[in-house]
Amino acid sequence: MPTSRTGRPPVSRAPKRPAAPRLARENRVLALYTRARRGWDRPLTAYYLIFGGSLLITVLGLVMVYSASQITALQMSLPGSYFFRKQLLAAVIGAGLLFAASRMPVKLHRALAYPILAGAVFLMALVQIPGIGVSVNGNQNWIAVGGSFQIQPSEFGKLALVLWGADLLARKQDKRLLTQWKHMLVPLVPAAFMLLGLIMIGGDMGTAIILTAILFGLLWLAGAPTRLFAGVLSIAAVLGLILIKTSANRMARLQCLGATEPQSGPVDCWQAVHGIYALASGGIFGSGLGASVEKWGQLPEAHTDFIFAVTGEELGLAGTLSVLALFAALGYAGIRVAGRTEDPFVRYAAGGVTTWITAQAVINIGAVLGLLPIAGVPLPLFSYGGSALLPTMFAIGLLIAFARDEPAARAALAMRQPRFGRKRGAGGTGSGRSPRRWNTMRRRASAARSSGER
Repeated sequence: MPTSRTGRPPVSRAPKRPAAPRLARENRVLALYTRARRGWDRPLTAYYLIFGGSLLITVLGLVMVYSASQITALQMSLPGSYFFRKQLLAAVIGAGLLFAASRMPVKLHRALAYPILAGAVFLMALVQIPGIGVSVNGNQNWIAVGGSFQIQPSEFGKLALVLWGADLLARKQDKRLLTQWKHMLVPLVPAAFMLLGLIMIGGDMGTAIILTAILFGLLWLAGAPTRLFAGVLSIAAVLGLILIKTSANRMARLQCLGATEPQSGPVDCWQAVHGIYALASGGIFGSGLGASVEKWGQLPEAHTDFIFAVTGEELGLAGTLSVLALFAALGYAGIRVAGRTEDPFVRYAAGGVTTWITAQAVINIGAVLGLLPIAGVPLPLFSYGGSALLPTMFAIGLLIAFARDEPAARAALAMRQPRFGRKRGAGGTGSGRSPRRWNTMRRRASAARSSGER
């Protein structure tokens, strides 16, 4: 055995550890992705996304309504918080509707379909009676309730079409009638055209576009063949072109696409261009809440149709992307609810509500960005307007009820018990029974859940 210089035997040293392979970092990323995917696939994910996303959109919308409407209220010799207080009242009432809708059973939702449709048609016809209907910005689609309060019945027509159309298609599917194109179209399409006619008499093409999107969404979910779907789409497109060609206002809005100057030839594109100015001046993080310049009389309808532009100016790109992410999460959750249910009514109603909210958000934001013509539709849950907020919050309550009604979600909610205290009937300290153990979600669900779902 070789010896060292000191005469002692050499000390055996442990071999050096090999360098950590690059795969270790990739494995950590993969593990993180797997955990996120498992969390995303949990039964209550859709429920949390719908409830949390709609809550955040509504709260942020209240903040932006207060910020964007102050100057408009002062110019009208009103208190600065005038529009905010009205929107807050509508949000409180809408929260009650949301809670009621989220607790209703599916049978009650189906039972409400015909009364809501009848009420919406009656109110939409009442709008056209002189002395009852009120004209706002050239469109006669409002009814004065009393004082400064007005309602727009066409907003409730969206909810009526969703519920009634879903109930109609579900009953026909149960009877195996949707394989025949006559049963798929009648009476769904004639009833939808009746609602569209009542809306277009008042001149509100923006709401008519949303109703048309809901109709197409219901037909697509019902499995309409391509020829039938293309035929209805072609008829709607021809009617839309005729309505645009016969209206100078709609033609002017169409010509403002891509405009960069307020006066683009003979067409006044003031609102469209100043919406772009507001977004462009916001930068990454915005000029600060309440510091918008465009809302000082430069941007018309800053707290209604163009509130997204004020959001971009005050909160910047970060704020607008946050709003887009919330709507994307809400849309994904609605599609997930519609895709995972076995109840035909739930599938059609969830798909109809998701189409409604998503299409309206796309049309509003696209108009603010200059990608679509200005249609005059509010941003759902975000813009000022109680008539738009109330039925939308009721529709969100529908999605919450459907998300809670999934079998896996029901099982997960059933495992939720009070975390503290004892079971009822367990007796007090002198009953001789041992006190109840502290409840935790992990302890109760560890034996029951599979694949990490909660």
